Amino acid sequence: MKTKSGTLRQEAFTQALQGKTIPILTLDNKWYRLLDEGTRKAVKNMENQLNDLLKRQGKLNTEMKEIHKLKKKLMNEIVPLVDEADHMGGSKALDKKIDQNKRLVEECNAKMESYKEELKELPREIDRLNFQLMLITMDCCYDSMKDNTEEIQQIENWVKDIRIELKKRLVRKQQMEQQNLEIYSYMHDVFGADVVNVFDMTYNPEKKHPVKPERKNTGKMGNRGREGAGEITEGEEI
Repeated sequence: MKTKSGTLRQEAFTQALQGKTIPILTLDNKWYRLLDEGTRKAVKNMENQLNDLLKRQGKLNTEMKEIHKLKKKLMNEIVPLVDEADHMGGSKALDKKIDQNKRLVEECNAKMESYKEELKELPREIDRLNFQLMLITMDCCYDSMKDNTEEIQQIENWVKDIRIELKKRLVRKQQMEQQNLEIYSYMHDVFGADVVNVFDMTYNPEKKHPVKPERKNTGKMGNRGREGAGEITEGEEI
């Protein structure tokens, strides 16, 4: 049972489609990619009906051409047969052939008339089914776009939060690297290169961020030491 909002939506879609030329959906590969598995199952019966009507229309058009060719052939045969029969002063065989051709021409006319009537109705039925299929497609696309938009917003929020957290962690990492460099620089002045072994250092600031410690200061890093820490400048995008 449709909800009030669903009914209003269908009315809006119907209004939007008025006067529009809708391509035959089942002949458009792009249309098939729009529908999810559930919707494809829901419209399968209507899809098959539409395709059957299209096949019928194609078959009738082909047969109409064949019947028209046969009628033309039969008509072209009748005139010479009549002339020949008149010339011979009557012939049962020729009269029989003439009557047979006339009967076949009448059958062709009757069949062509029947096909013409059906071919008038088929486009209307095809358009009706195609219209209904488009309404279902629009409803499906509306739901898909709504769901996608909600998830897109969730992902955008997640990415924003991750960026903030990433920036915080990078700043914290730089602060610790800077502290390690300051400690290393000071201890290097005291112990020399043996500081690596004395402090059992698996993380060597000098290898990670090559810098020559300044022996004459109190342990503060020079500009080069700060650059080696890979400091994030204000406004840098992560």
